[in-house]
Amino acid sequence: MARIVYGVSGEGFGHSSRAREIARHLLATGHDVHLVSYDRGVQALRDDFSVFETVGLRIAASDNKVSIGKTLKENFRQLPEGYQKFRELKRELFREFRPHCVLTDFEPMTAYLALHHRLPLVSIDNQHRMRYMEYECPAHLDTDRRITENVIRAIVPKPDVCLVTTFYFGPTTNERTFLFPPILRQPVRDVEPSPGTKILVYLTRGFETFLSHLSRFPREQFLVYGSDTGPRSSNLEYRPFSKDGFLEDLAAAKAVFATAGFTLMSEALFLRKPILAVPMQGQFEQQLNGLLLEDMGCGKNVRDVREEAVGDFLYRLPEYQARLAEYDAGDGKAIFRKLDTLLENDASEARRLAEQRRQEPSSAT
Repeated sequence: MARIVYGVSGEGFGHSSRAREIARHLLATGHDVHLVSYDRGVQALRDDFSVFETVGLRIAASDNKVSIGKTLKENFRQLPEGYQKFRELKRELFREFRPHCVLTDFEPMTAYLALHHRLPLVSIDNQHRMRYMEYECPAHLDTDRRITENVIRAIVPKPDVCLVTTFYFGPTTNERTFLFPPILRQPVRDVEPSPGTKILVYLTRGFETFLSHLSRFPREQFLVYGSDTGPRSSNLEYRPFSKDGFLEDLAAAKAVFATAGFTLMSEALFLRKPILAVPMQGQFEQQLNGLLLEDMGCGKNVRDVREEAVGDFLYRLPEYQARLAEYDAGDGKAIFRKLDTLLENDASEARRLAEQRRQEPSSAT
């Protein structure tokens, strides 16, 4: 079977959650797998897998907006340690382990080392929707779209195969990109959803202006995760984060109010929960997620949470619920079958597609 290096972004928990399911399948199939990650990815994976700890990109935000200055400052401080980790990774997992194939979930060090060693590189993420899937983009987001595509190209420069997870399916721009339903953690697939009476609110990294609007809807009950500070109101209940408690509340929620992160949106759609999405400004993927959600008719996308937007969402809940009843989340097995094909016989199919990519014009990659 194949020897595999698997790079996993440590930003947030979505990448490591997906990588956990992939790595379990690879090990169960008999492959030899070493993961590479940082920050939250290491915390989530090191107890169950062989994980090389590196350093990685961090995104800083304030009041639901990406802070470019803080982001640059935090990442600049890591350069010396990052260079040392890069050398250790190259020696231990590329020269000594000698992988047949490299997988990356938006982790740049493994992607660049795969390119340097001419190893087949398979990306498994949701980011490459924005590079290799066609979708309608509003004119006011066109600059953000082009910038985001360049950032994706810089982090994963020349993937040979892209296994893209998505809840929205559009045409792909090349024959080496394949679209699959989101990879959900098993507890999400196992939980039994129920029609609830409370609305789950999930806040991430600064969302200080949101909660004051919700206190003005006294007939609704809100369960607030991700913040322990905000207005005190009889209809706002603040809860500390726990995986089990959060999943129970999500399964029993009437609806979800949250930023437009891919993982939570995928889980909410699977459980047939309408979503009021408030994308983080300055993060194009979240803005795209909100637009695609609204295009599907399964929720509402808003740039700023105002009382009118919340009221309109609540009024249209039956409409969203009817569309969600038709949503097909898939069985979650197709992406594993594709991986099996790519990796059999020491990753011979992945190597074939890598050679095909090298023969294409540079503009196509």
